[in-house]
Amino acid sequence: MTKLFVYLFLFFVIDIESHEFNPAHLVIDANTTAEHSYDAKWMYPLKNIGQRAEIIFPEHCSVEAQSPYPQGKYLIEKIILNCDSSLKGHSIEVINLSVLTDALITINFLNDDIFEGLMNLKSSIILIPIQAQNYPTTYFTLGIDHLFSGIDHILFILGLLFLVTGLLNVIKTITAFTIAHSITLGLSVFDIISLPQATVEVLIALTIVYLALEINDSYKLKKTPWIMAFCFGLLHGLGFASALSDIGIANDQMLLSLLFFNLGIEAGQLALIPFFGFFIWLAHKYNFYNQSALIGSYALGGMGFYWIITRFVGIIS
Repeated sequence: MTKLFVYLFLFFVIDIESHEFNPAHLVIDANTTAEHSYDAKWMYPLKNIGQRAEIIFPEHCSVEAQSPYPQGKYLIEKIILNCDSSLKGHSIEVINLSVLTDALITINFLNDDIFEGLMNLKSSIILIPIQAQNYPTTYFTLGIDHLFSGIDHILFILGLLFLVTGLLNVIKTITAFTIAHSITLGLSVFDIISLPQATVEVLIALTIVYLALEINDSYKLKKTPWIMAFCFGLLHGLGFASALSDIGIANDQMLLSLLFFNLGIEAGQLALIPFFGFFIWLAHKYNFYNQSALIGSYALGGMGFYWIITRFVGIIS
């Protein structure tokens, strides 16, 4: 009970937001009625700070753009492209892109030929290859970005590591989390199960608080932490699914896109293990593990309560 009061106290003194994963998305569909004509839709996150990013199309294309309008989490701009030749072999550029925002490019050519790429502040120009793209590897990068942009998911991984001893157990626990969220991610994307996203986000924050409580009182969970990781991973998968649904994952390579996205999340999680593991090892070596676990518990609990309150307010407001 004392911990609950401390968590509530920390809630009032912190102001930390979990960065929401909302990449921009440019979807270009080849027009079947006119050669080298395309219908494009530019989706840019409404919550982004600063000037809206702009797409620069190849010079051999004339551009007719409609006025942007809000839709859900995005500002939508519909564009008609009339080009002298195919977009293949030409480049598309994005300017004024936020440092926190990636831009996914999806081009649906005729004959079921699909190209997908990713642009960001460092790589703002993308060359559309002439050869057909066999695998949607862009979703691997999106998976990594999604993990690192969500501080609540990162803190959940950190909390799990406080409950685990041994590298093999760590990998089992993280992998159990990945398998679980892969299940609900797939079921949700295919519209087999569904929960309101706002509710899911509150429940995810609740898992952070529960994990914080278990860090200093986890004798049983230290033996089988993967069970808790699996159970909570089912919930986190619904949060991942919302991100993919918002940017539009639906294409002829749905299963491969999901596979690469999950592999990207797993790669990001495994990349965190050495960083967090080294800190915990130092804590053990220099005899301040109990203090670090206590601080970690209070920090996780405080931020978890903060997210629960702010996300619940978002539901009722």
